[in-house]
Amino acid sequence: MWRVVVMGVSGCGKSTFGAALAQAAGAVFLDADDLHPPENIARMAQGAPLTDADRWPWLALCATAMARESRVVLACSALRRSYRDHLRAGVPDLRFVHMAADQSTVAERLAQRRGHFMPPALLDSQFATLEAPDAAEALILPAFAPLEPAVRQALVVLG
Repeated sequence: MWRVVVMGVSGCGKSTFGAALAQAAGAVFLDADDLHPPENIARMAQGAPLTDADRWPWLALCATAMARESRVVLACSALRRSYRDHLRAGVPDLRFVHMAADQSTVAERLAQRRGHFMPPALLDSQFATLEAPDAAEALILPAFAPLEPAVRQALVVLG
């Protein structure tokens, strides 16, 4: 089994990095954004951050989707340790890659992003919620590092 969550705040490049990592590893790529129920998407699109009550069923869907695959990469915010623990409970041997970035850099990137339901106005709440993992919990990569070397590094560390 080879199961990895690429985590971080909205706009840090989880989907881009996760898709590239999955392709390089011969794994299935899943984006947790695609698993949100319509109510969550509507809530965020209106500028309201999700509550834990909104997140638990979504995280359960993410864990179930990952558990179906033997080699999978999921792009998912997983901002709090409790959210990561919830995913781990449903997916044994789950590993995390944290795309670490400072708020101002992510804000610049979000200002240029089009067609996503997550408005830049929610970035403050994302950083307020973030419980960044340490190196014992996750491989920590700079979010905006060159893609190919970062993918190679992740493959070496994750095996």
